[in-house]
Amino acid sequence: MLLRDVYDFLDNLSPFNTQDDWDNSGLLVGEFEQDVERIYLSLDIDTDLIDSIEMNSLLVTHHPLIFKGLKRVVYSTYPSNILKKMIQKNISLISMHTNFDKSHLNIYVAKNILGFDIEDTQEYVCYFRIDKDFNEFALHVKQKLGIEYLKTVKASDFIGLGAITTGSGGDLIESVKADCFLSGDFKYHQALYAKENGLSLIEIGHYESERFFGECLMENLKNLPLKVIMSNSKNPFDYI
Repeated sequence: MLLRDVYDFLDNLSPFNTQDDWDNSGLLVGEFEQDVERIYLSLDIDTDLIDSIEMNSLLVTHHPLIFKGLKRVVYSTYPSNILKKMIQKNISLISMHTNFDKSHLNIYVAKNILGFDIEDTQEYVCYFRIDKDFNEFALHVKQKLGIEYLKTVKASDFIGLGAITTGSGGDLIESVKADCFLSGDFKYHQALYAKENGLSLIEIGHYESERFFGECLMENLKNLPLKVIMSNSKNPFDYI
């Protein structure tokens, strides 16, 4: 199957032209006339992952390997070390980042992982009804996401309407109209602002909330005449 055909399928599923201006989703490595033998799905790319991938494959990631223009390609540093191995193994790369957040990932985590019915979606924010005690809901989130420790801001004891942005959503706090906001990478002053304005927060981690990218996309690739392999990079953080 030609890479162009896979790209067109993904573009119809989650249009690349809906990505944010600062993003770099789309075809990042390879050429459209290249034959693809298999597809790997992953949140990111690290050395262990790229070493495990077979030659002549297509890698579809959530996060783009290249965000900004590279001024130099030094093979001993990231991401040039990854690019070198990809070229040597004829591995192509398509990334689906902010376009897929808007169309699929936030909804998938709220509905399929956390188990809530969606009430509304607004760009990156997905709203759902909770109607639970805050502590009870926090325990539910821990269990469903498999997170051992949660960092929270408790602004009220009862949570009616919830909102989620997978990945890093701290900059959206001022626009969220809910009782509790779930996202990753909250900063101190964002937490203070949220608490003073009655918005509870549950930090669900960047990796932890977006690691379902491959699982979500896999459901939409079942009819392609290619072998699709679920994989994932490792979380760079350790918790001790």
